[in-house]
Amino acid sequence: MKMVFWAGVGTLFPFLMTTLGAALVFLMKKQSEDGPCMGFAAGVMSAAAVFSMILPAMRQNEGGWLIVTLGFMLGAAMIAGVDALMCRVRRIQNASDSARKRLMMVAAITLHNIPEGMAVGVVYAGYLSGQAQITAAGALALSLGIAIQNFPEGAIISMPLHAEGVGKGRAFADGVLSGIVEPVFGILVVLAAGWISPFMPWLLAFAAGAMIYVVVEELIPEAHLGEHSNVGTLGVIVGFVVMMVLDVALG
Repeated sequence: MKMVFWAGVGTLFPFLMTTLGAALVFLMKKQSEDGPCMGFAAGVMSAAAVFSMILPAMRQNEGGWLIVTLGFMLGAAMIAGVDALMCRVRRIQNASDSARKRLMMVAAITLHNIPEGMAVGVVYAGYLSGQAQITAAGALALSLGIAIQNFPEGAIISMPLHAEGVGKGRAFADGVLSGIVEPVFGILVVLAAGWISPFMPWLLAFAAGAMIYVVVEELIPEAHLGEHSNVGTLGVIVGFVVMMVLDVALG
């Protein structure tokens, strides 16, 4: 129970930072300026996929390139399937396109947050079980690093969704829900650490594929709509740099 408790504590701060980032939507004054929001989201998600997902997955397994390739393709295929299903449902029910985009965004970030929560759970379990290579400072550093990275991730769900016309309350709720999986899976991985740990490279690559699909299919095209498409491009670059610096500096 002690491991479960500390795994929950270790993943609580990252979840709170996701919530805080999602709360930025309440500071938005307009819904029309979606290019920079979409661009920034695309940059953050691209950098997170590379530096937080793909590279760690390759380092965790000797045959990393094969696992990453298969996991990446499966993740992209899963989101593509969800996209196709949502398009079909939208046509049948004559629903708006915002529901489909909302589901894709939340699904991609949620998949990204699952391995992060598991990673915190594994580290805290290792420290509490007395593994010499894992220190309290190291476990805390990982938790804080993921928390800081989660701040823009909460924002890149709520703010683009509101720019698409979703209400601020619903956009905030979607951002919060994407982060709640971290404490849940942090605790689950402690309870089943020996069974789940070997599959972490697959999960990381799977999440990366899902995120890149959303970036290419939805965010980058949306970032370049309107008269000032260069602003969307600048948003992509800024988002990528911000997340790259956070991942590299805190990794």
